[in-house]
Amino acid sequence: MPRTRLFKSGNCQAFSTPADIAYADTSIALETKQLVNEITVFASRGSLKEAVTSLRAMPKPPTVDERDAIEMPDRTRD
Repeated sequence: MPRTRLFKSGNCQAFSTPADIAYADTSIALETKQLVNEITVFASRGSLKEAVTSLRAMPKPPTVDERDAIEMPDRTRD
């Protein structure tokens, strides 16, 4: 398990993330959660509203392929 040390940054404590577990994108927002002596750091998820906005900004496909109907066999109850 990678180890790191805490250091003081202004009025905050900070730590360096070891390179083998660091995020490639340094502009992402992070969230922290503390449970007793364990601190978890994870990438922040945006809101549902942000997700919908991102999806609407994507280009629409020129055509939509239709699928063939799937025939389902009749099931009998035993």
